[in-house]
Amino acid sequence: MKIFRITLSKWVQKLVASGYPGRWNSKGVFMIYSSGSRALASLENLVHRSGEGLNNTFSTIVMEIPNDLEIEQIEMKNLPNDWFEYENYTVCQKIGDNWIENGKSCILRVPSAIIKMEFNYLINPNHKDFNKIKILNIEKFEFDPRLKS
Repeated sequence: MKIFRITLSKWVQKLVASGYPGRWNSKGVFMIYSSGSRALASLENLVHRSGEGLNNTFSTIVMEIPNDLEIEQIEMKNLPNDWFEYENYTVCQKIGDNWIENGKSCILRVPSAIIKMEFNYLINPNHKDFNKIKILNIEKFEFDPRLKS
C-alpha cells in the first residue's frame, strides 16, 4: 500500500519524527504522520499551517507499506462523537501515546479529522518493522497559489 507525507523539502531524505505534539501524540512521543492520498496530505498541511509558510519548498514522500505488515486501526465508532474537535486533542493523544507505548504494530490507521471517510497512517519509528517501510519516491510539491492567500 502506498502512503504519502508532504513535508518541508529539507526533511525528506529520511523518515524522522519531531516529537512535537499533534492530534495523535503528546510532546516527546515520536511518530510520523502520513496520509492515504496526496490530496489528504495536502489538506492536512493546509489546516495545520493555517496558510502560513506555504511559500516554503515542500516535497511529497511516497512510501510503501508491505502487504504483510500489520496495520492497527482506530474506528470512528470507538471514538467520542466530538473526537475531531481541538478541545479533544487529549483524547486522541492518549490513544496514540498508548499505541506507541504498547509497540504492537508499526502502523496505526486513524480517521482524518478533515475528511472523516479518509485515513491517516501513523508510523512508529522505533518499532522493529520500521525499516520495512520503503521510500519509493520523493516528488516536488507546490501548493496552489489560491490556497496561499
